[in-house]
This record gives sequence, structure tokens and C-alpha cells, in this order.
Amino acid sequence: MGCFSTYALLLLRSRYFWAKQFNVCVQPLVLGDPPMQVSVRFFTILREITAKKEETLQFAEDEKVTIGFVLEKLAAHYGKPFADYVFDSQSGAVRGYLQFFVNGQSASALKRLETELADGDVVAIVPPVGGG
Repeated sequence: MGCFSTYALLLLRSRYFWAKQFNVCVQPLVLGDPPMQVSVRFFTILREITAKKEETLQFAEDEKVTIGFVLEKLAAHYGKPFADYVFDSQSGAVRGYLQFFVNGQSASALKRLETELADGDVVAIVPPVGGG
């Protein structure tokens, strides 16, 4: 193995080692056109369920990515606790108390769950806020 390839292998191993130590998601190196990326920010209970403040998802450029599609992908990844919190178990609909924001703008002012996302968009899932 040449000097460059040995260094590259060490760098790659180091990247995954530190990611595992600090519970950070490391995206694979992509050659050519990078896929579309959408970041999702979690708050309160969803932050506990996912053990993350934010997740970056990658999609093929030709995929139609909506808020609803992102929620389905996240439910498949995080399983029953995530799905039970986001979706009504009887109807399968997204729970009405959750609010969604795309780049700081309420999805209610857009197309709600059918809002199409673009590369670099940030989706925030905001649970109800109580207090007084």
C-alpha cells in the first residue's frame, strides 16, 4: 500500500472512530455529484428518542422529498418510539399537535406535509409548548 493510500485509510478509520465515540453521524464519502441533503432538527421528546439534536438525511437527486416522506424515513430508522410519537396508531396520520418548519417558515403556510424539500433545507419538528 502506498503512502497516500495508507494515510487515506488512517484518516477514514479515525473519522469513524471519533464519530462513534461522540455519537455523531458520519456520512460516507461521495464521489461525483453529491446527493440531496436535508437536515432535521429534533426537540424535547424526539431529541430523547433519537439521541440527537439534528440528523442529516441524503436522498437521490431525482427523489420527490416531502416532509411526509422524511417522517416515514425517520420512523423506519428510529422505529416504534419515533413512529408512536409522530403518527396516530389508529389512523396513521401525523399527530395534529406537531408543528413543522422548513428553513424557519411554518409548513402550515406552505403545503403542510406535502411541502417539497430542496437540497440544504432544514426541517424542524416542534412539539407542543406548554407553560404559563
